[in-house]
Amino acid sequence: MSAGVEQIRERRGRAIVVRGNDIDTDQIIPARYMVSIRFAGLEDHVFQDLRFGPDGQAKGHPFDREEFQEASILVVNRNFGCGSSREHAPQALMRWGIRAVVAESFAEIFFGNCVALGIPAVVASSEDVARLMDAVELDPSQEVVVDLSDSSVTWRGGRAAISIPDGPRVQLLEGTWDAMATLLAERDQIRATAARLPYPSFEETGI
Repeated sequence: MSAGVEQIRERRGRAIVVRGNDIDTDQIIPARYMVSIRFAGLEDHVFQDLRFGPDGQAKGHPFDREEFQEASILVVNRNFGCGSSREHAPQALMRWGIRAVVAESFAEIFFGNCVALGIPAVVASSEDVARLMDAVELDPSQEVVVDLSDSSVTWRGGRAAISIPDGPRVQLLEGTWDAMATLLAERDQIRATAARLPYPSFEETGI
């Protein structure tokens, strides 16, 4: 793959745990904050209504706890990212600092939006997710490694199998997940092909 296209073999870093099934995209980023077409500032409002009450009082959400700041791997439960198909949800997580998500399962469109941003969204069994969650909460400082090449997630004293469909896995490993970067990497071939194509003139079309 040409230079400039990121090939993602693994993601490693500290992890953060958000427990609960069926956390939808409106919980991840409430619609009232989707005001920028460039996604700017979304990171400030990730899980806004789960983090703060109507009066602005903090609820002690993991995204506000000191021990989880600068975490880059999110660990969640079942059917994460369900609801409306807003790409703002993974954008908000990425801009906060999340670079991989481990879950029991994902909503399909949310999963696809993650892959399009180079965020490995991998699945582990309920038992293994529970083990990983417990381990991270016990020791938030430890390193967690999501390895796409051998389909595993490892942490201090633990290891579990992960899965991701073959197509997205290959895209991430080879760098073809980034459609724009892949296109720009072949700009010379695109220009050459465009130069060979017969484009009609305005006279020929009668316009």
